[in-house]
Amino acid sequence: MTMSDEPEYDGPSKSARKRDSDELQALGEALIDLPMVEFDALPLPENLRDAVLLARRITAHGGLYRQKQYIGKLMRKIDSEPIRAALAAKREGERLLARRFQRIEHWRDRIVNEGVPAIEQFVTEVSARVPAASLNALLSEINREREQGLAPKSARELFKVLRDALAEQE
Repeated sequence: MTMSDEPEYDGPSKSARKRDSDELQALGEALIDLPMVEFDALPLPENLRDAVLLARRITAHGGLYRQKQYIGKLMRKIDSEPIRAALAAKREGERLLARRFQRIEHWRDRIVNEGVPAIEQFVTEVSARVPAASLNALLSEINREREQGLAPKSARELFKVLRDALAEQE
């Protein structure tokens, strides 16, 4: 076989096109599950928007499957990058919220379990405008509620105080 007998490259392979198609269909299906506020904010063509809204109303399994296939077909005809970017920004925002929540929980648990040393470290590290005395008062109240078997009202209050203090820092 000589160089001239080899077929020329015509673009992506059938497998690559199938992977791209599957990815676009999954992206289209993600639109179905988005909350309406976020869905309305996306820059979508009218026919795709209508197809997704219809898919949200379909309850029959077969009908929903066909509608998802149709959404995938529409996705292949548009530029999907703005949709990807919007969904990526949403996921990043969710990750930031989760990290912030974990940080607040971490400090609350440390203060509840370690007491005054954790409060002092929090005030020092976070440079919070929360006086250590108010955190000490909350800690005392948390301990009293624990001993009496009451609902953890003060622990929730501590969480709110920490959330506000950490939000000021950011």
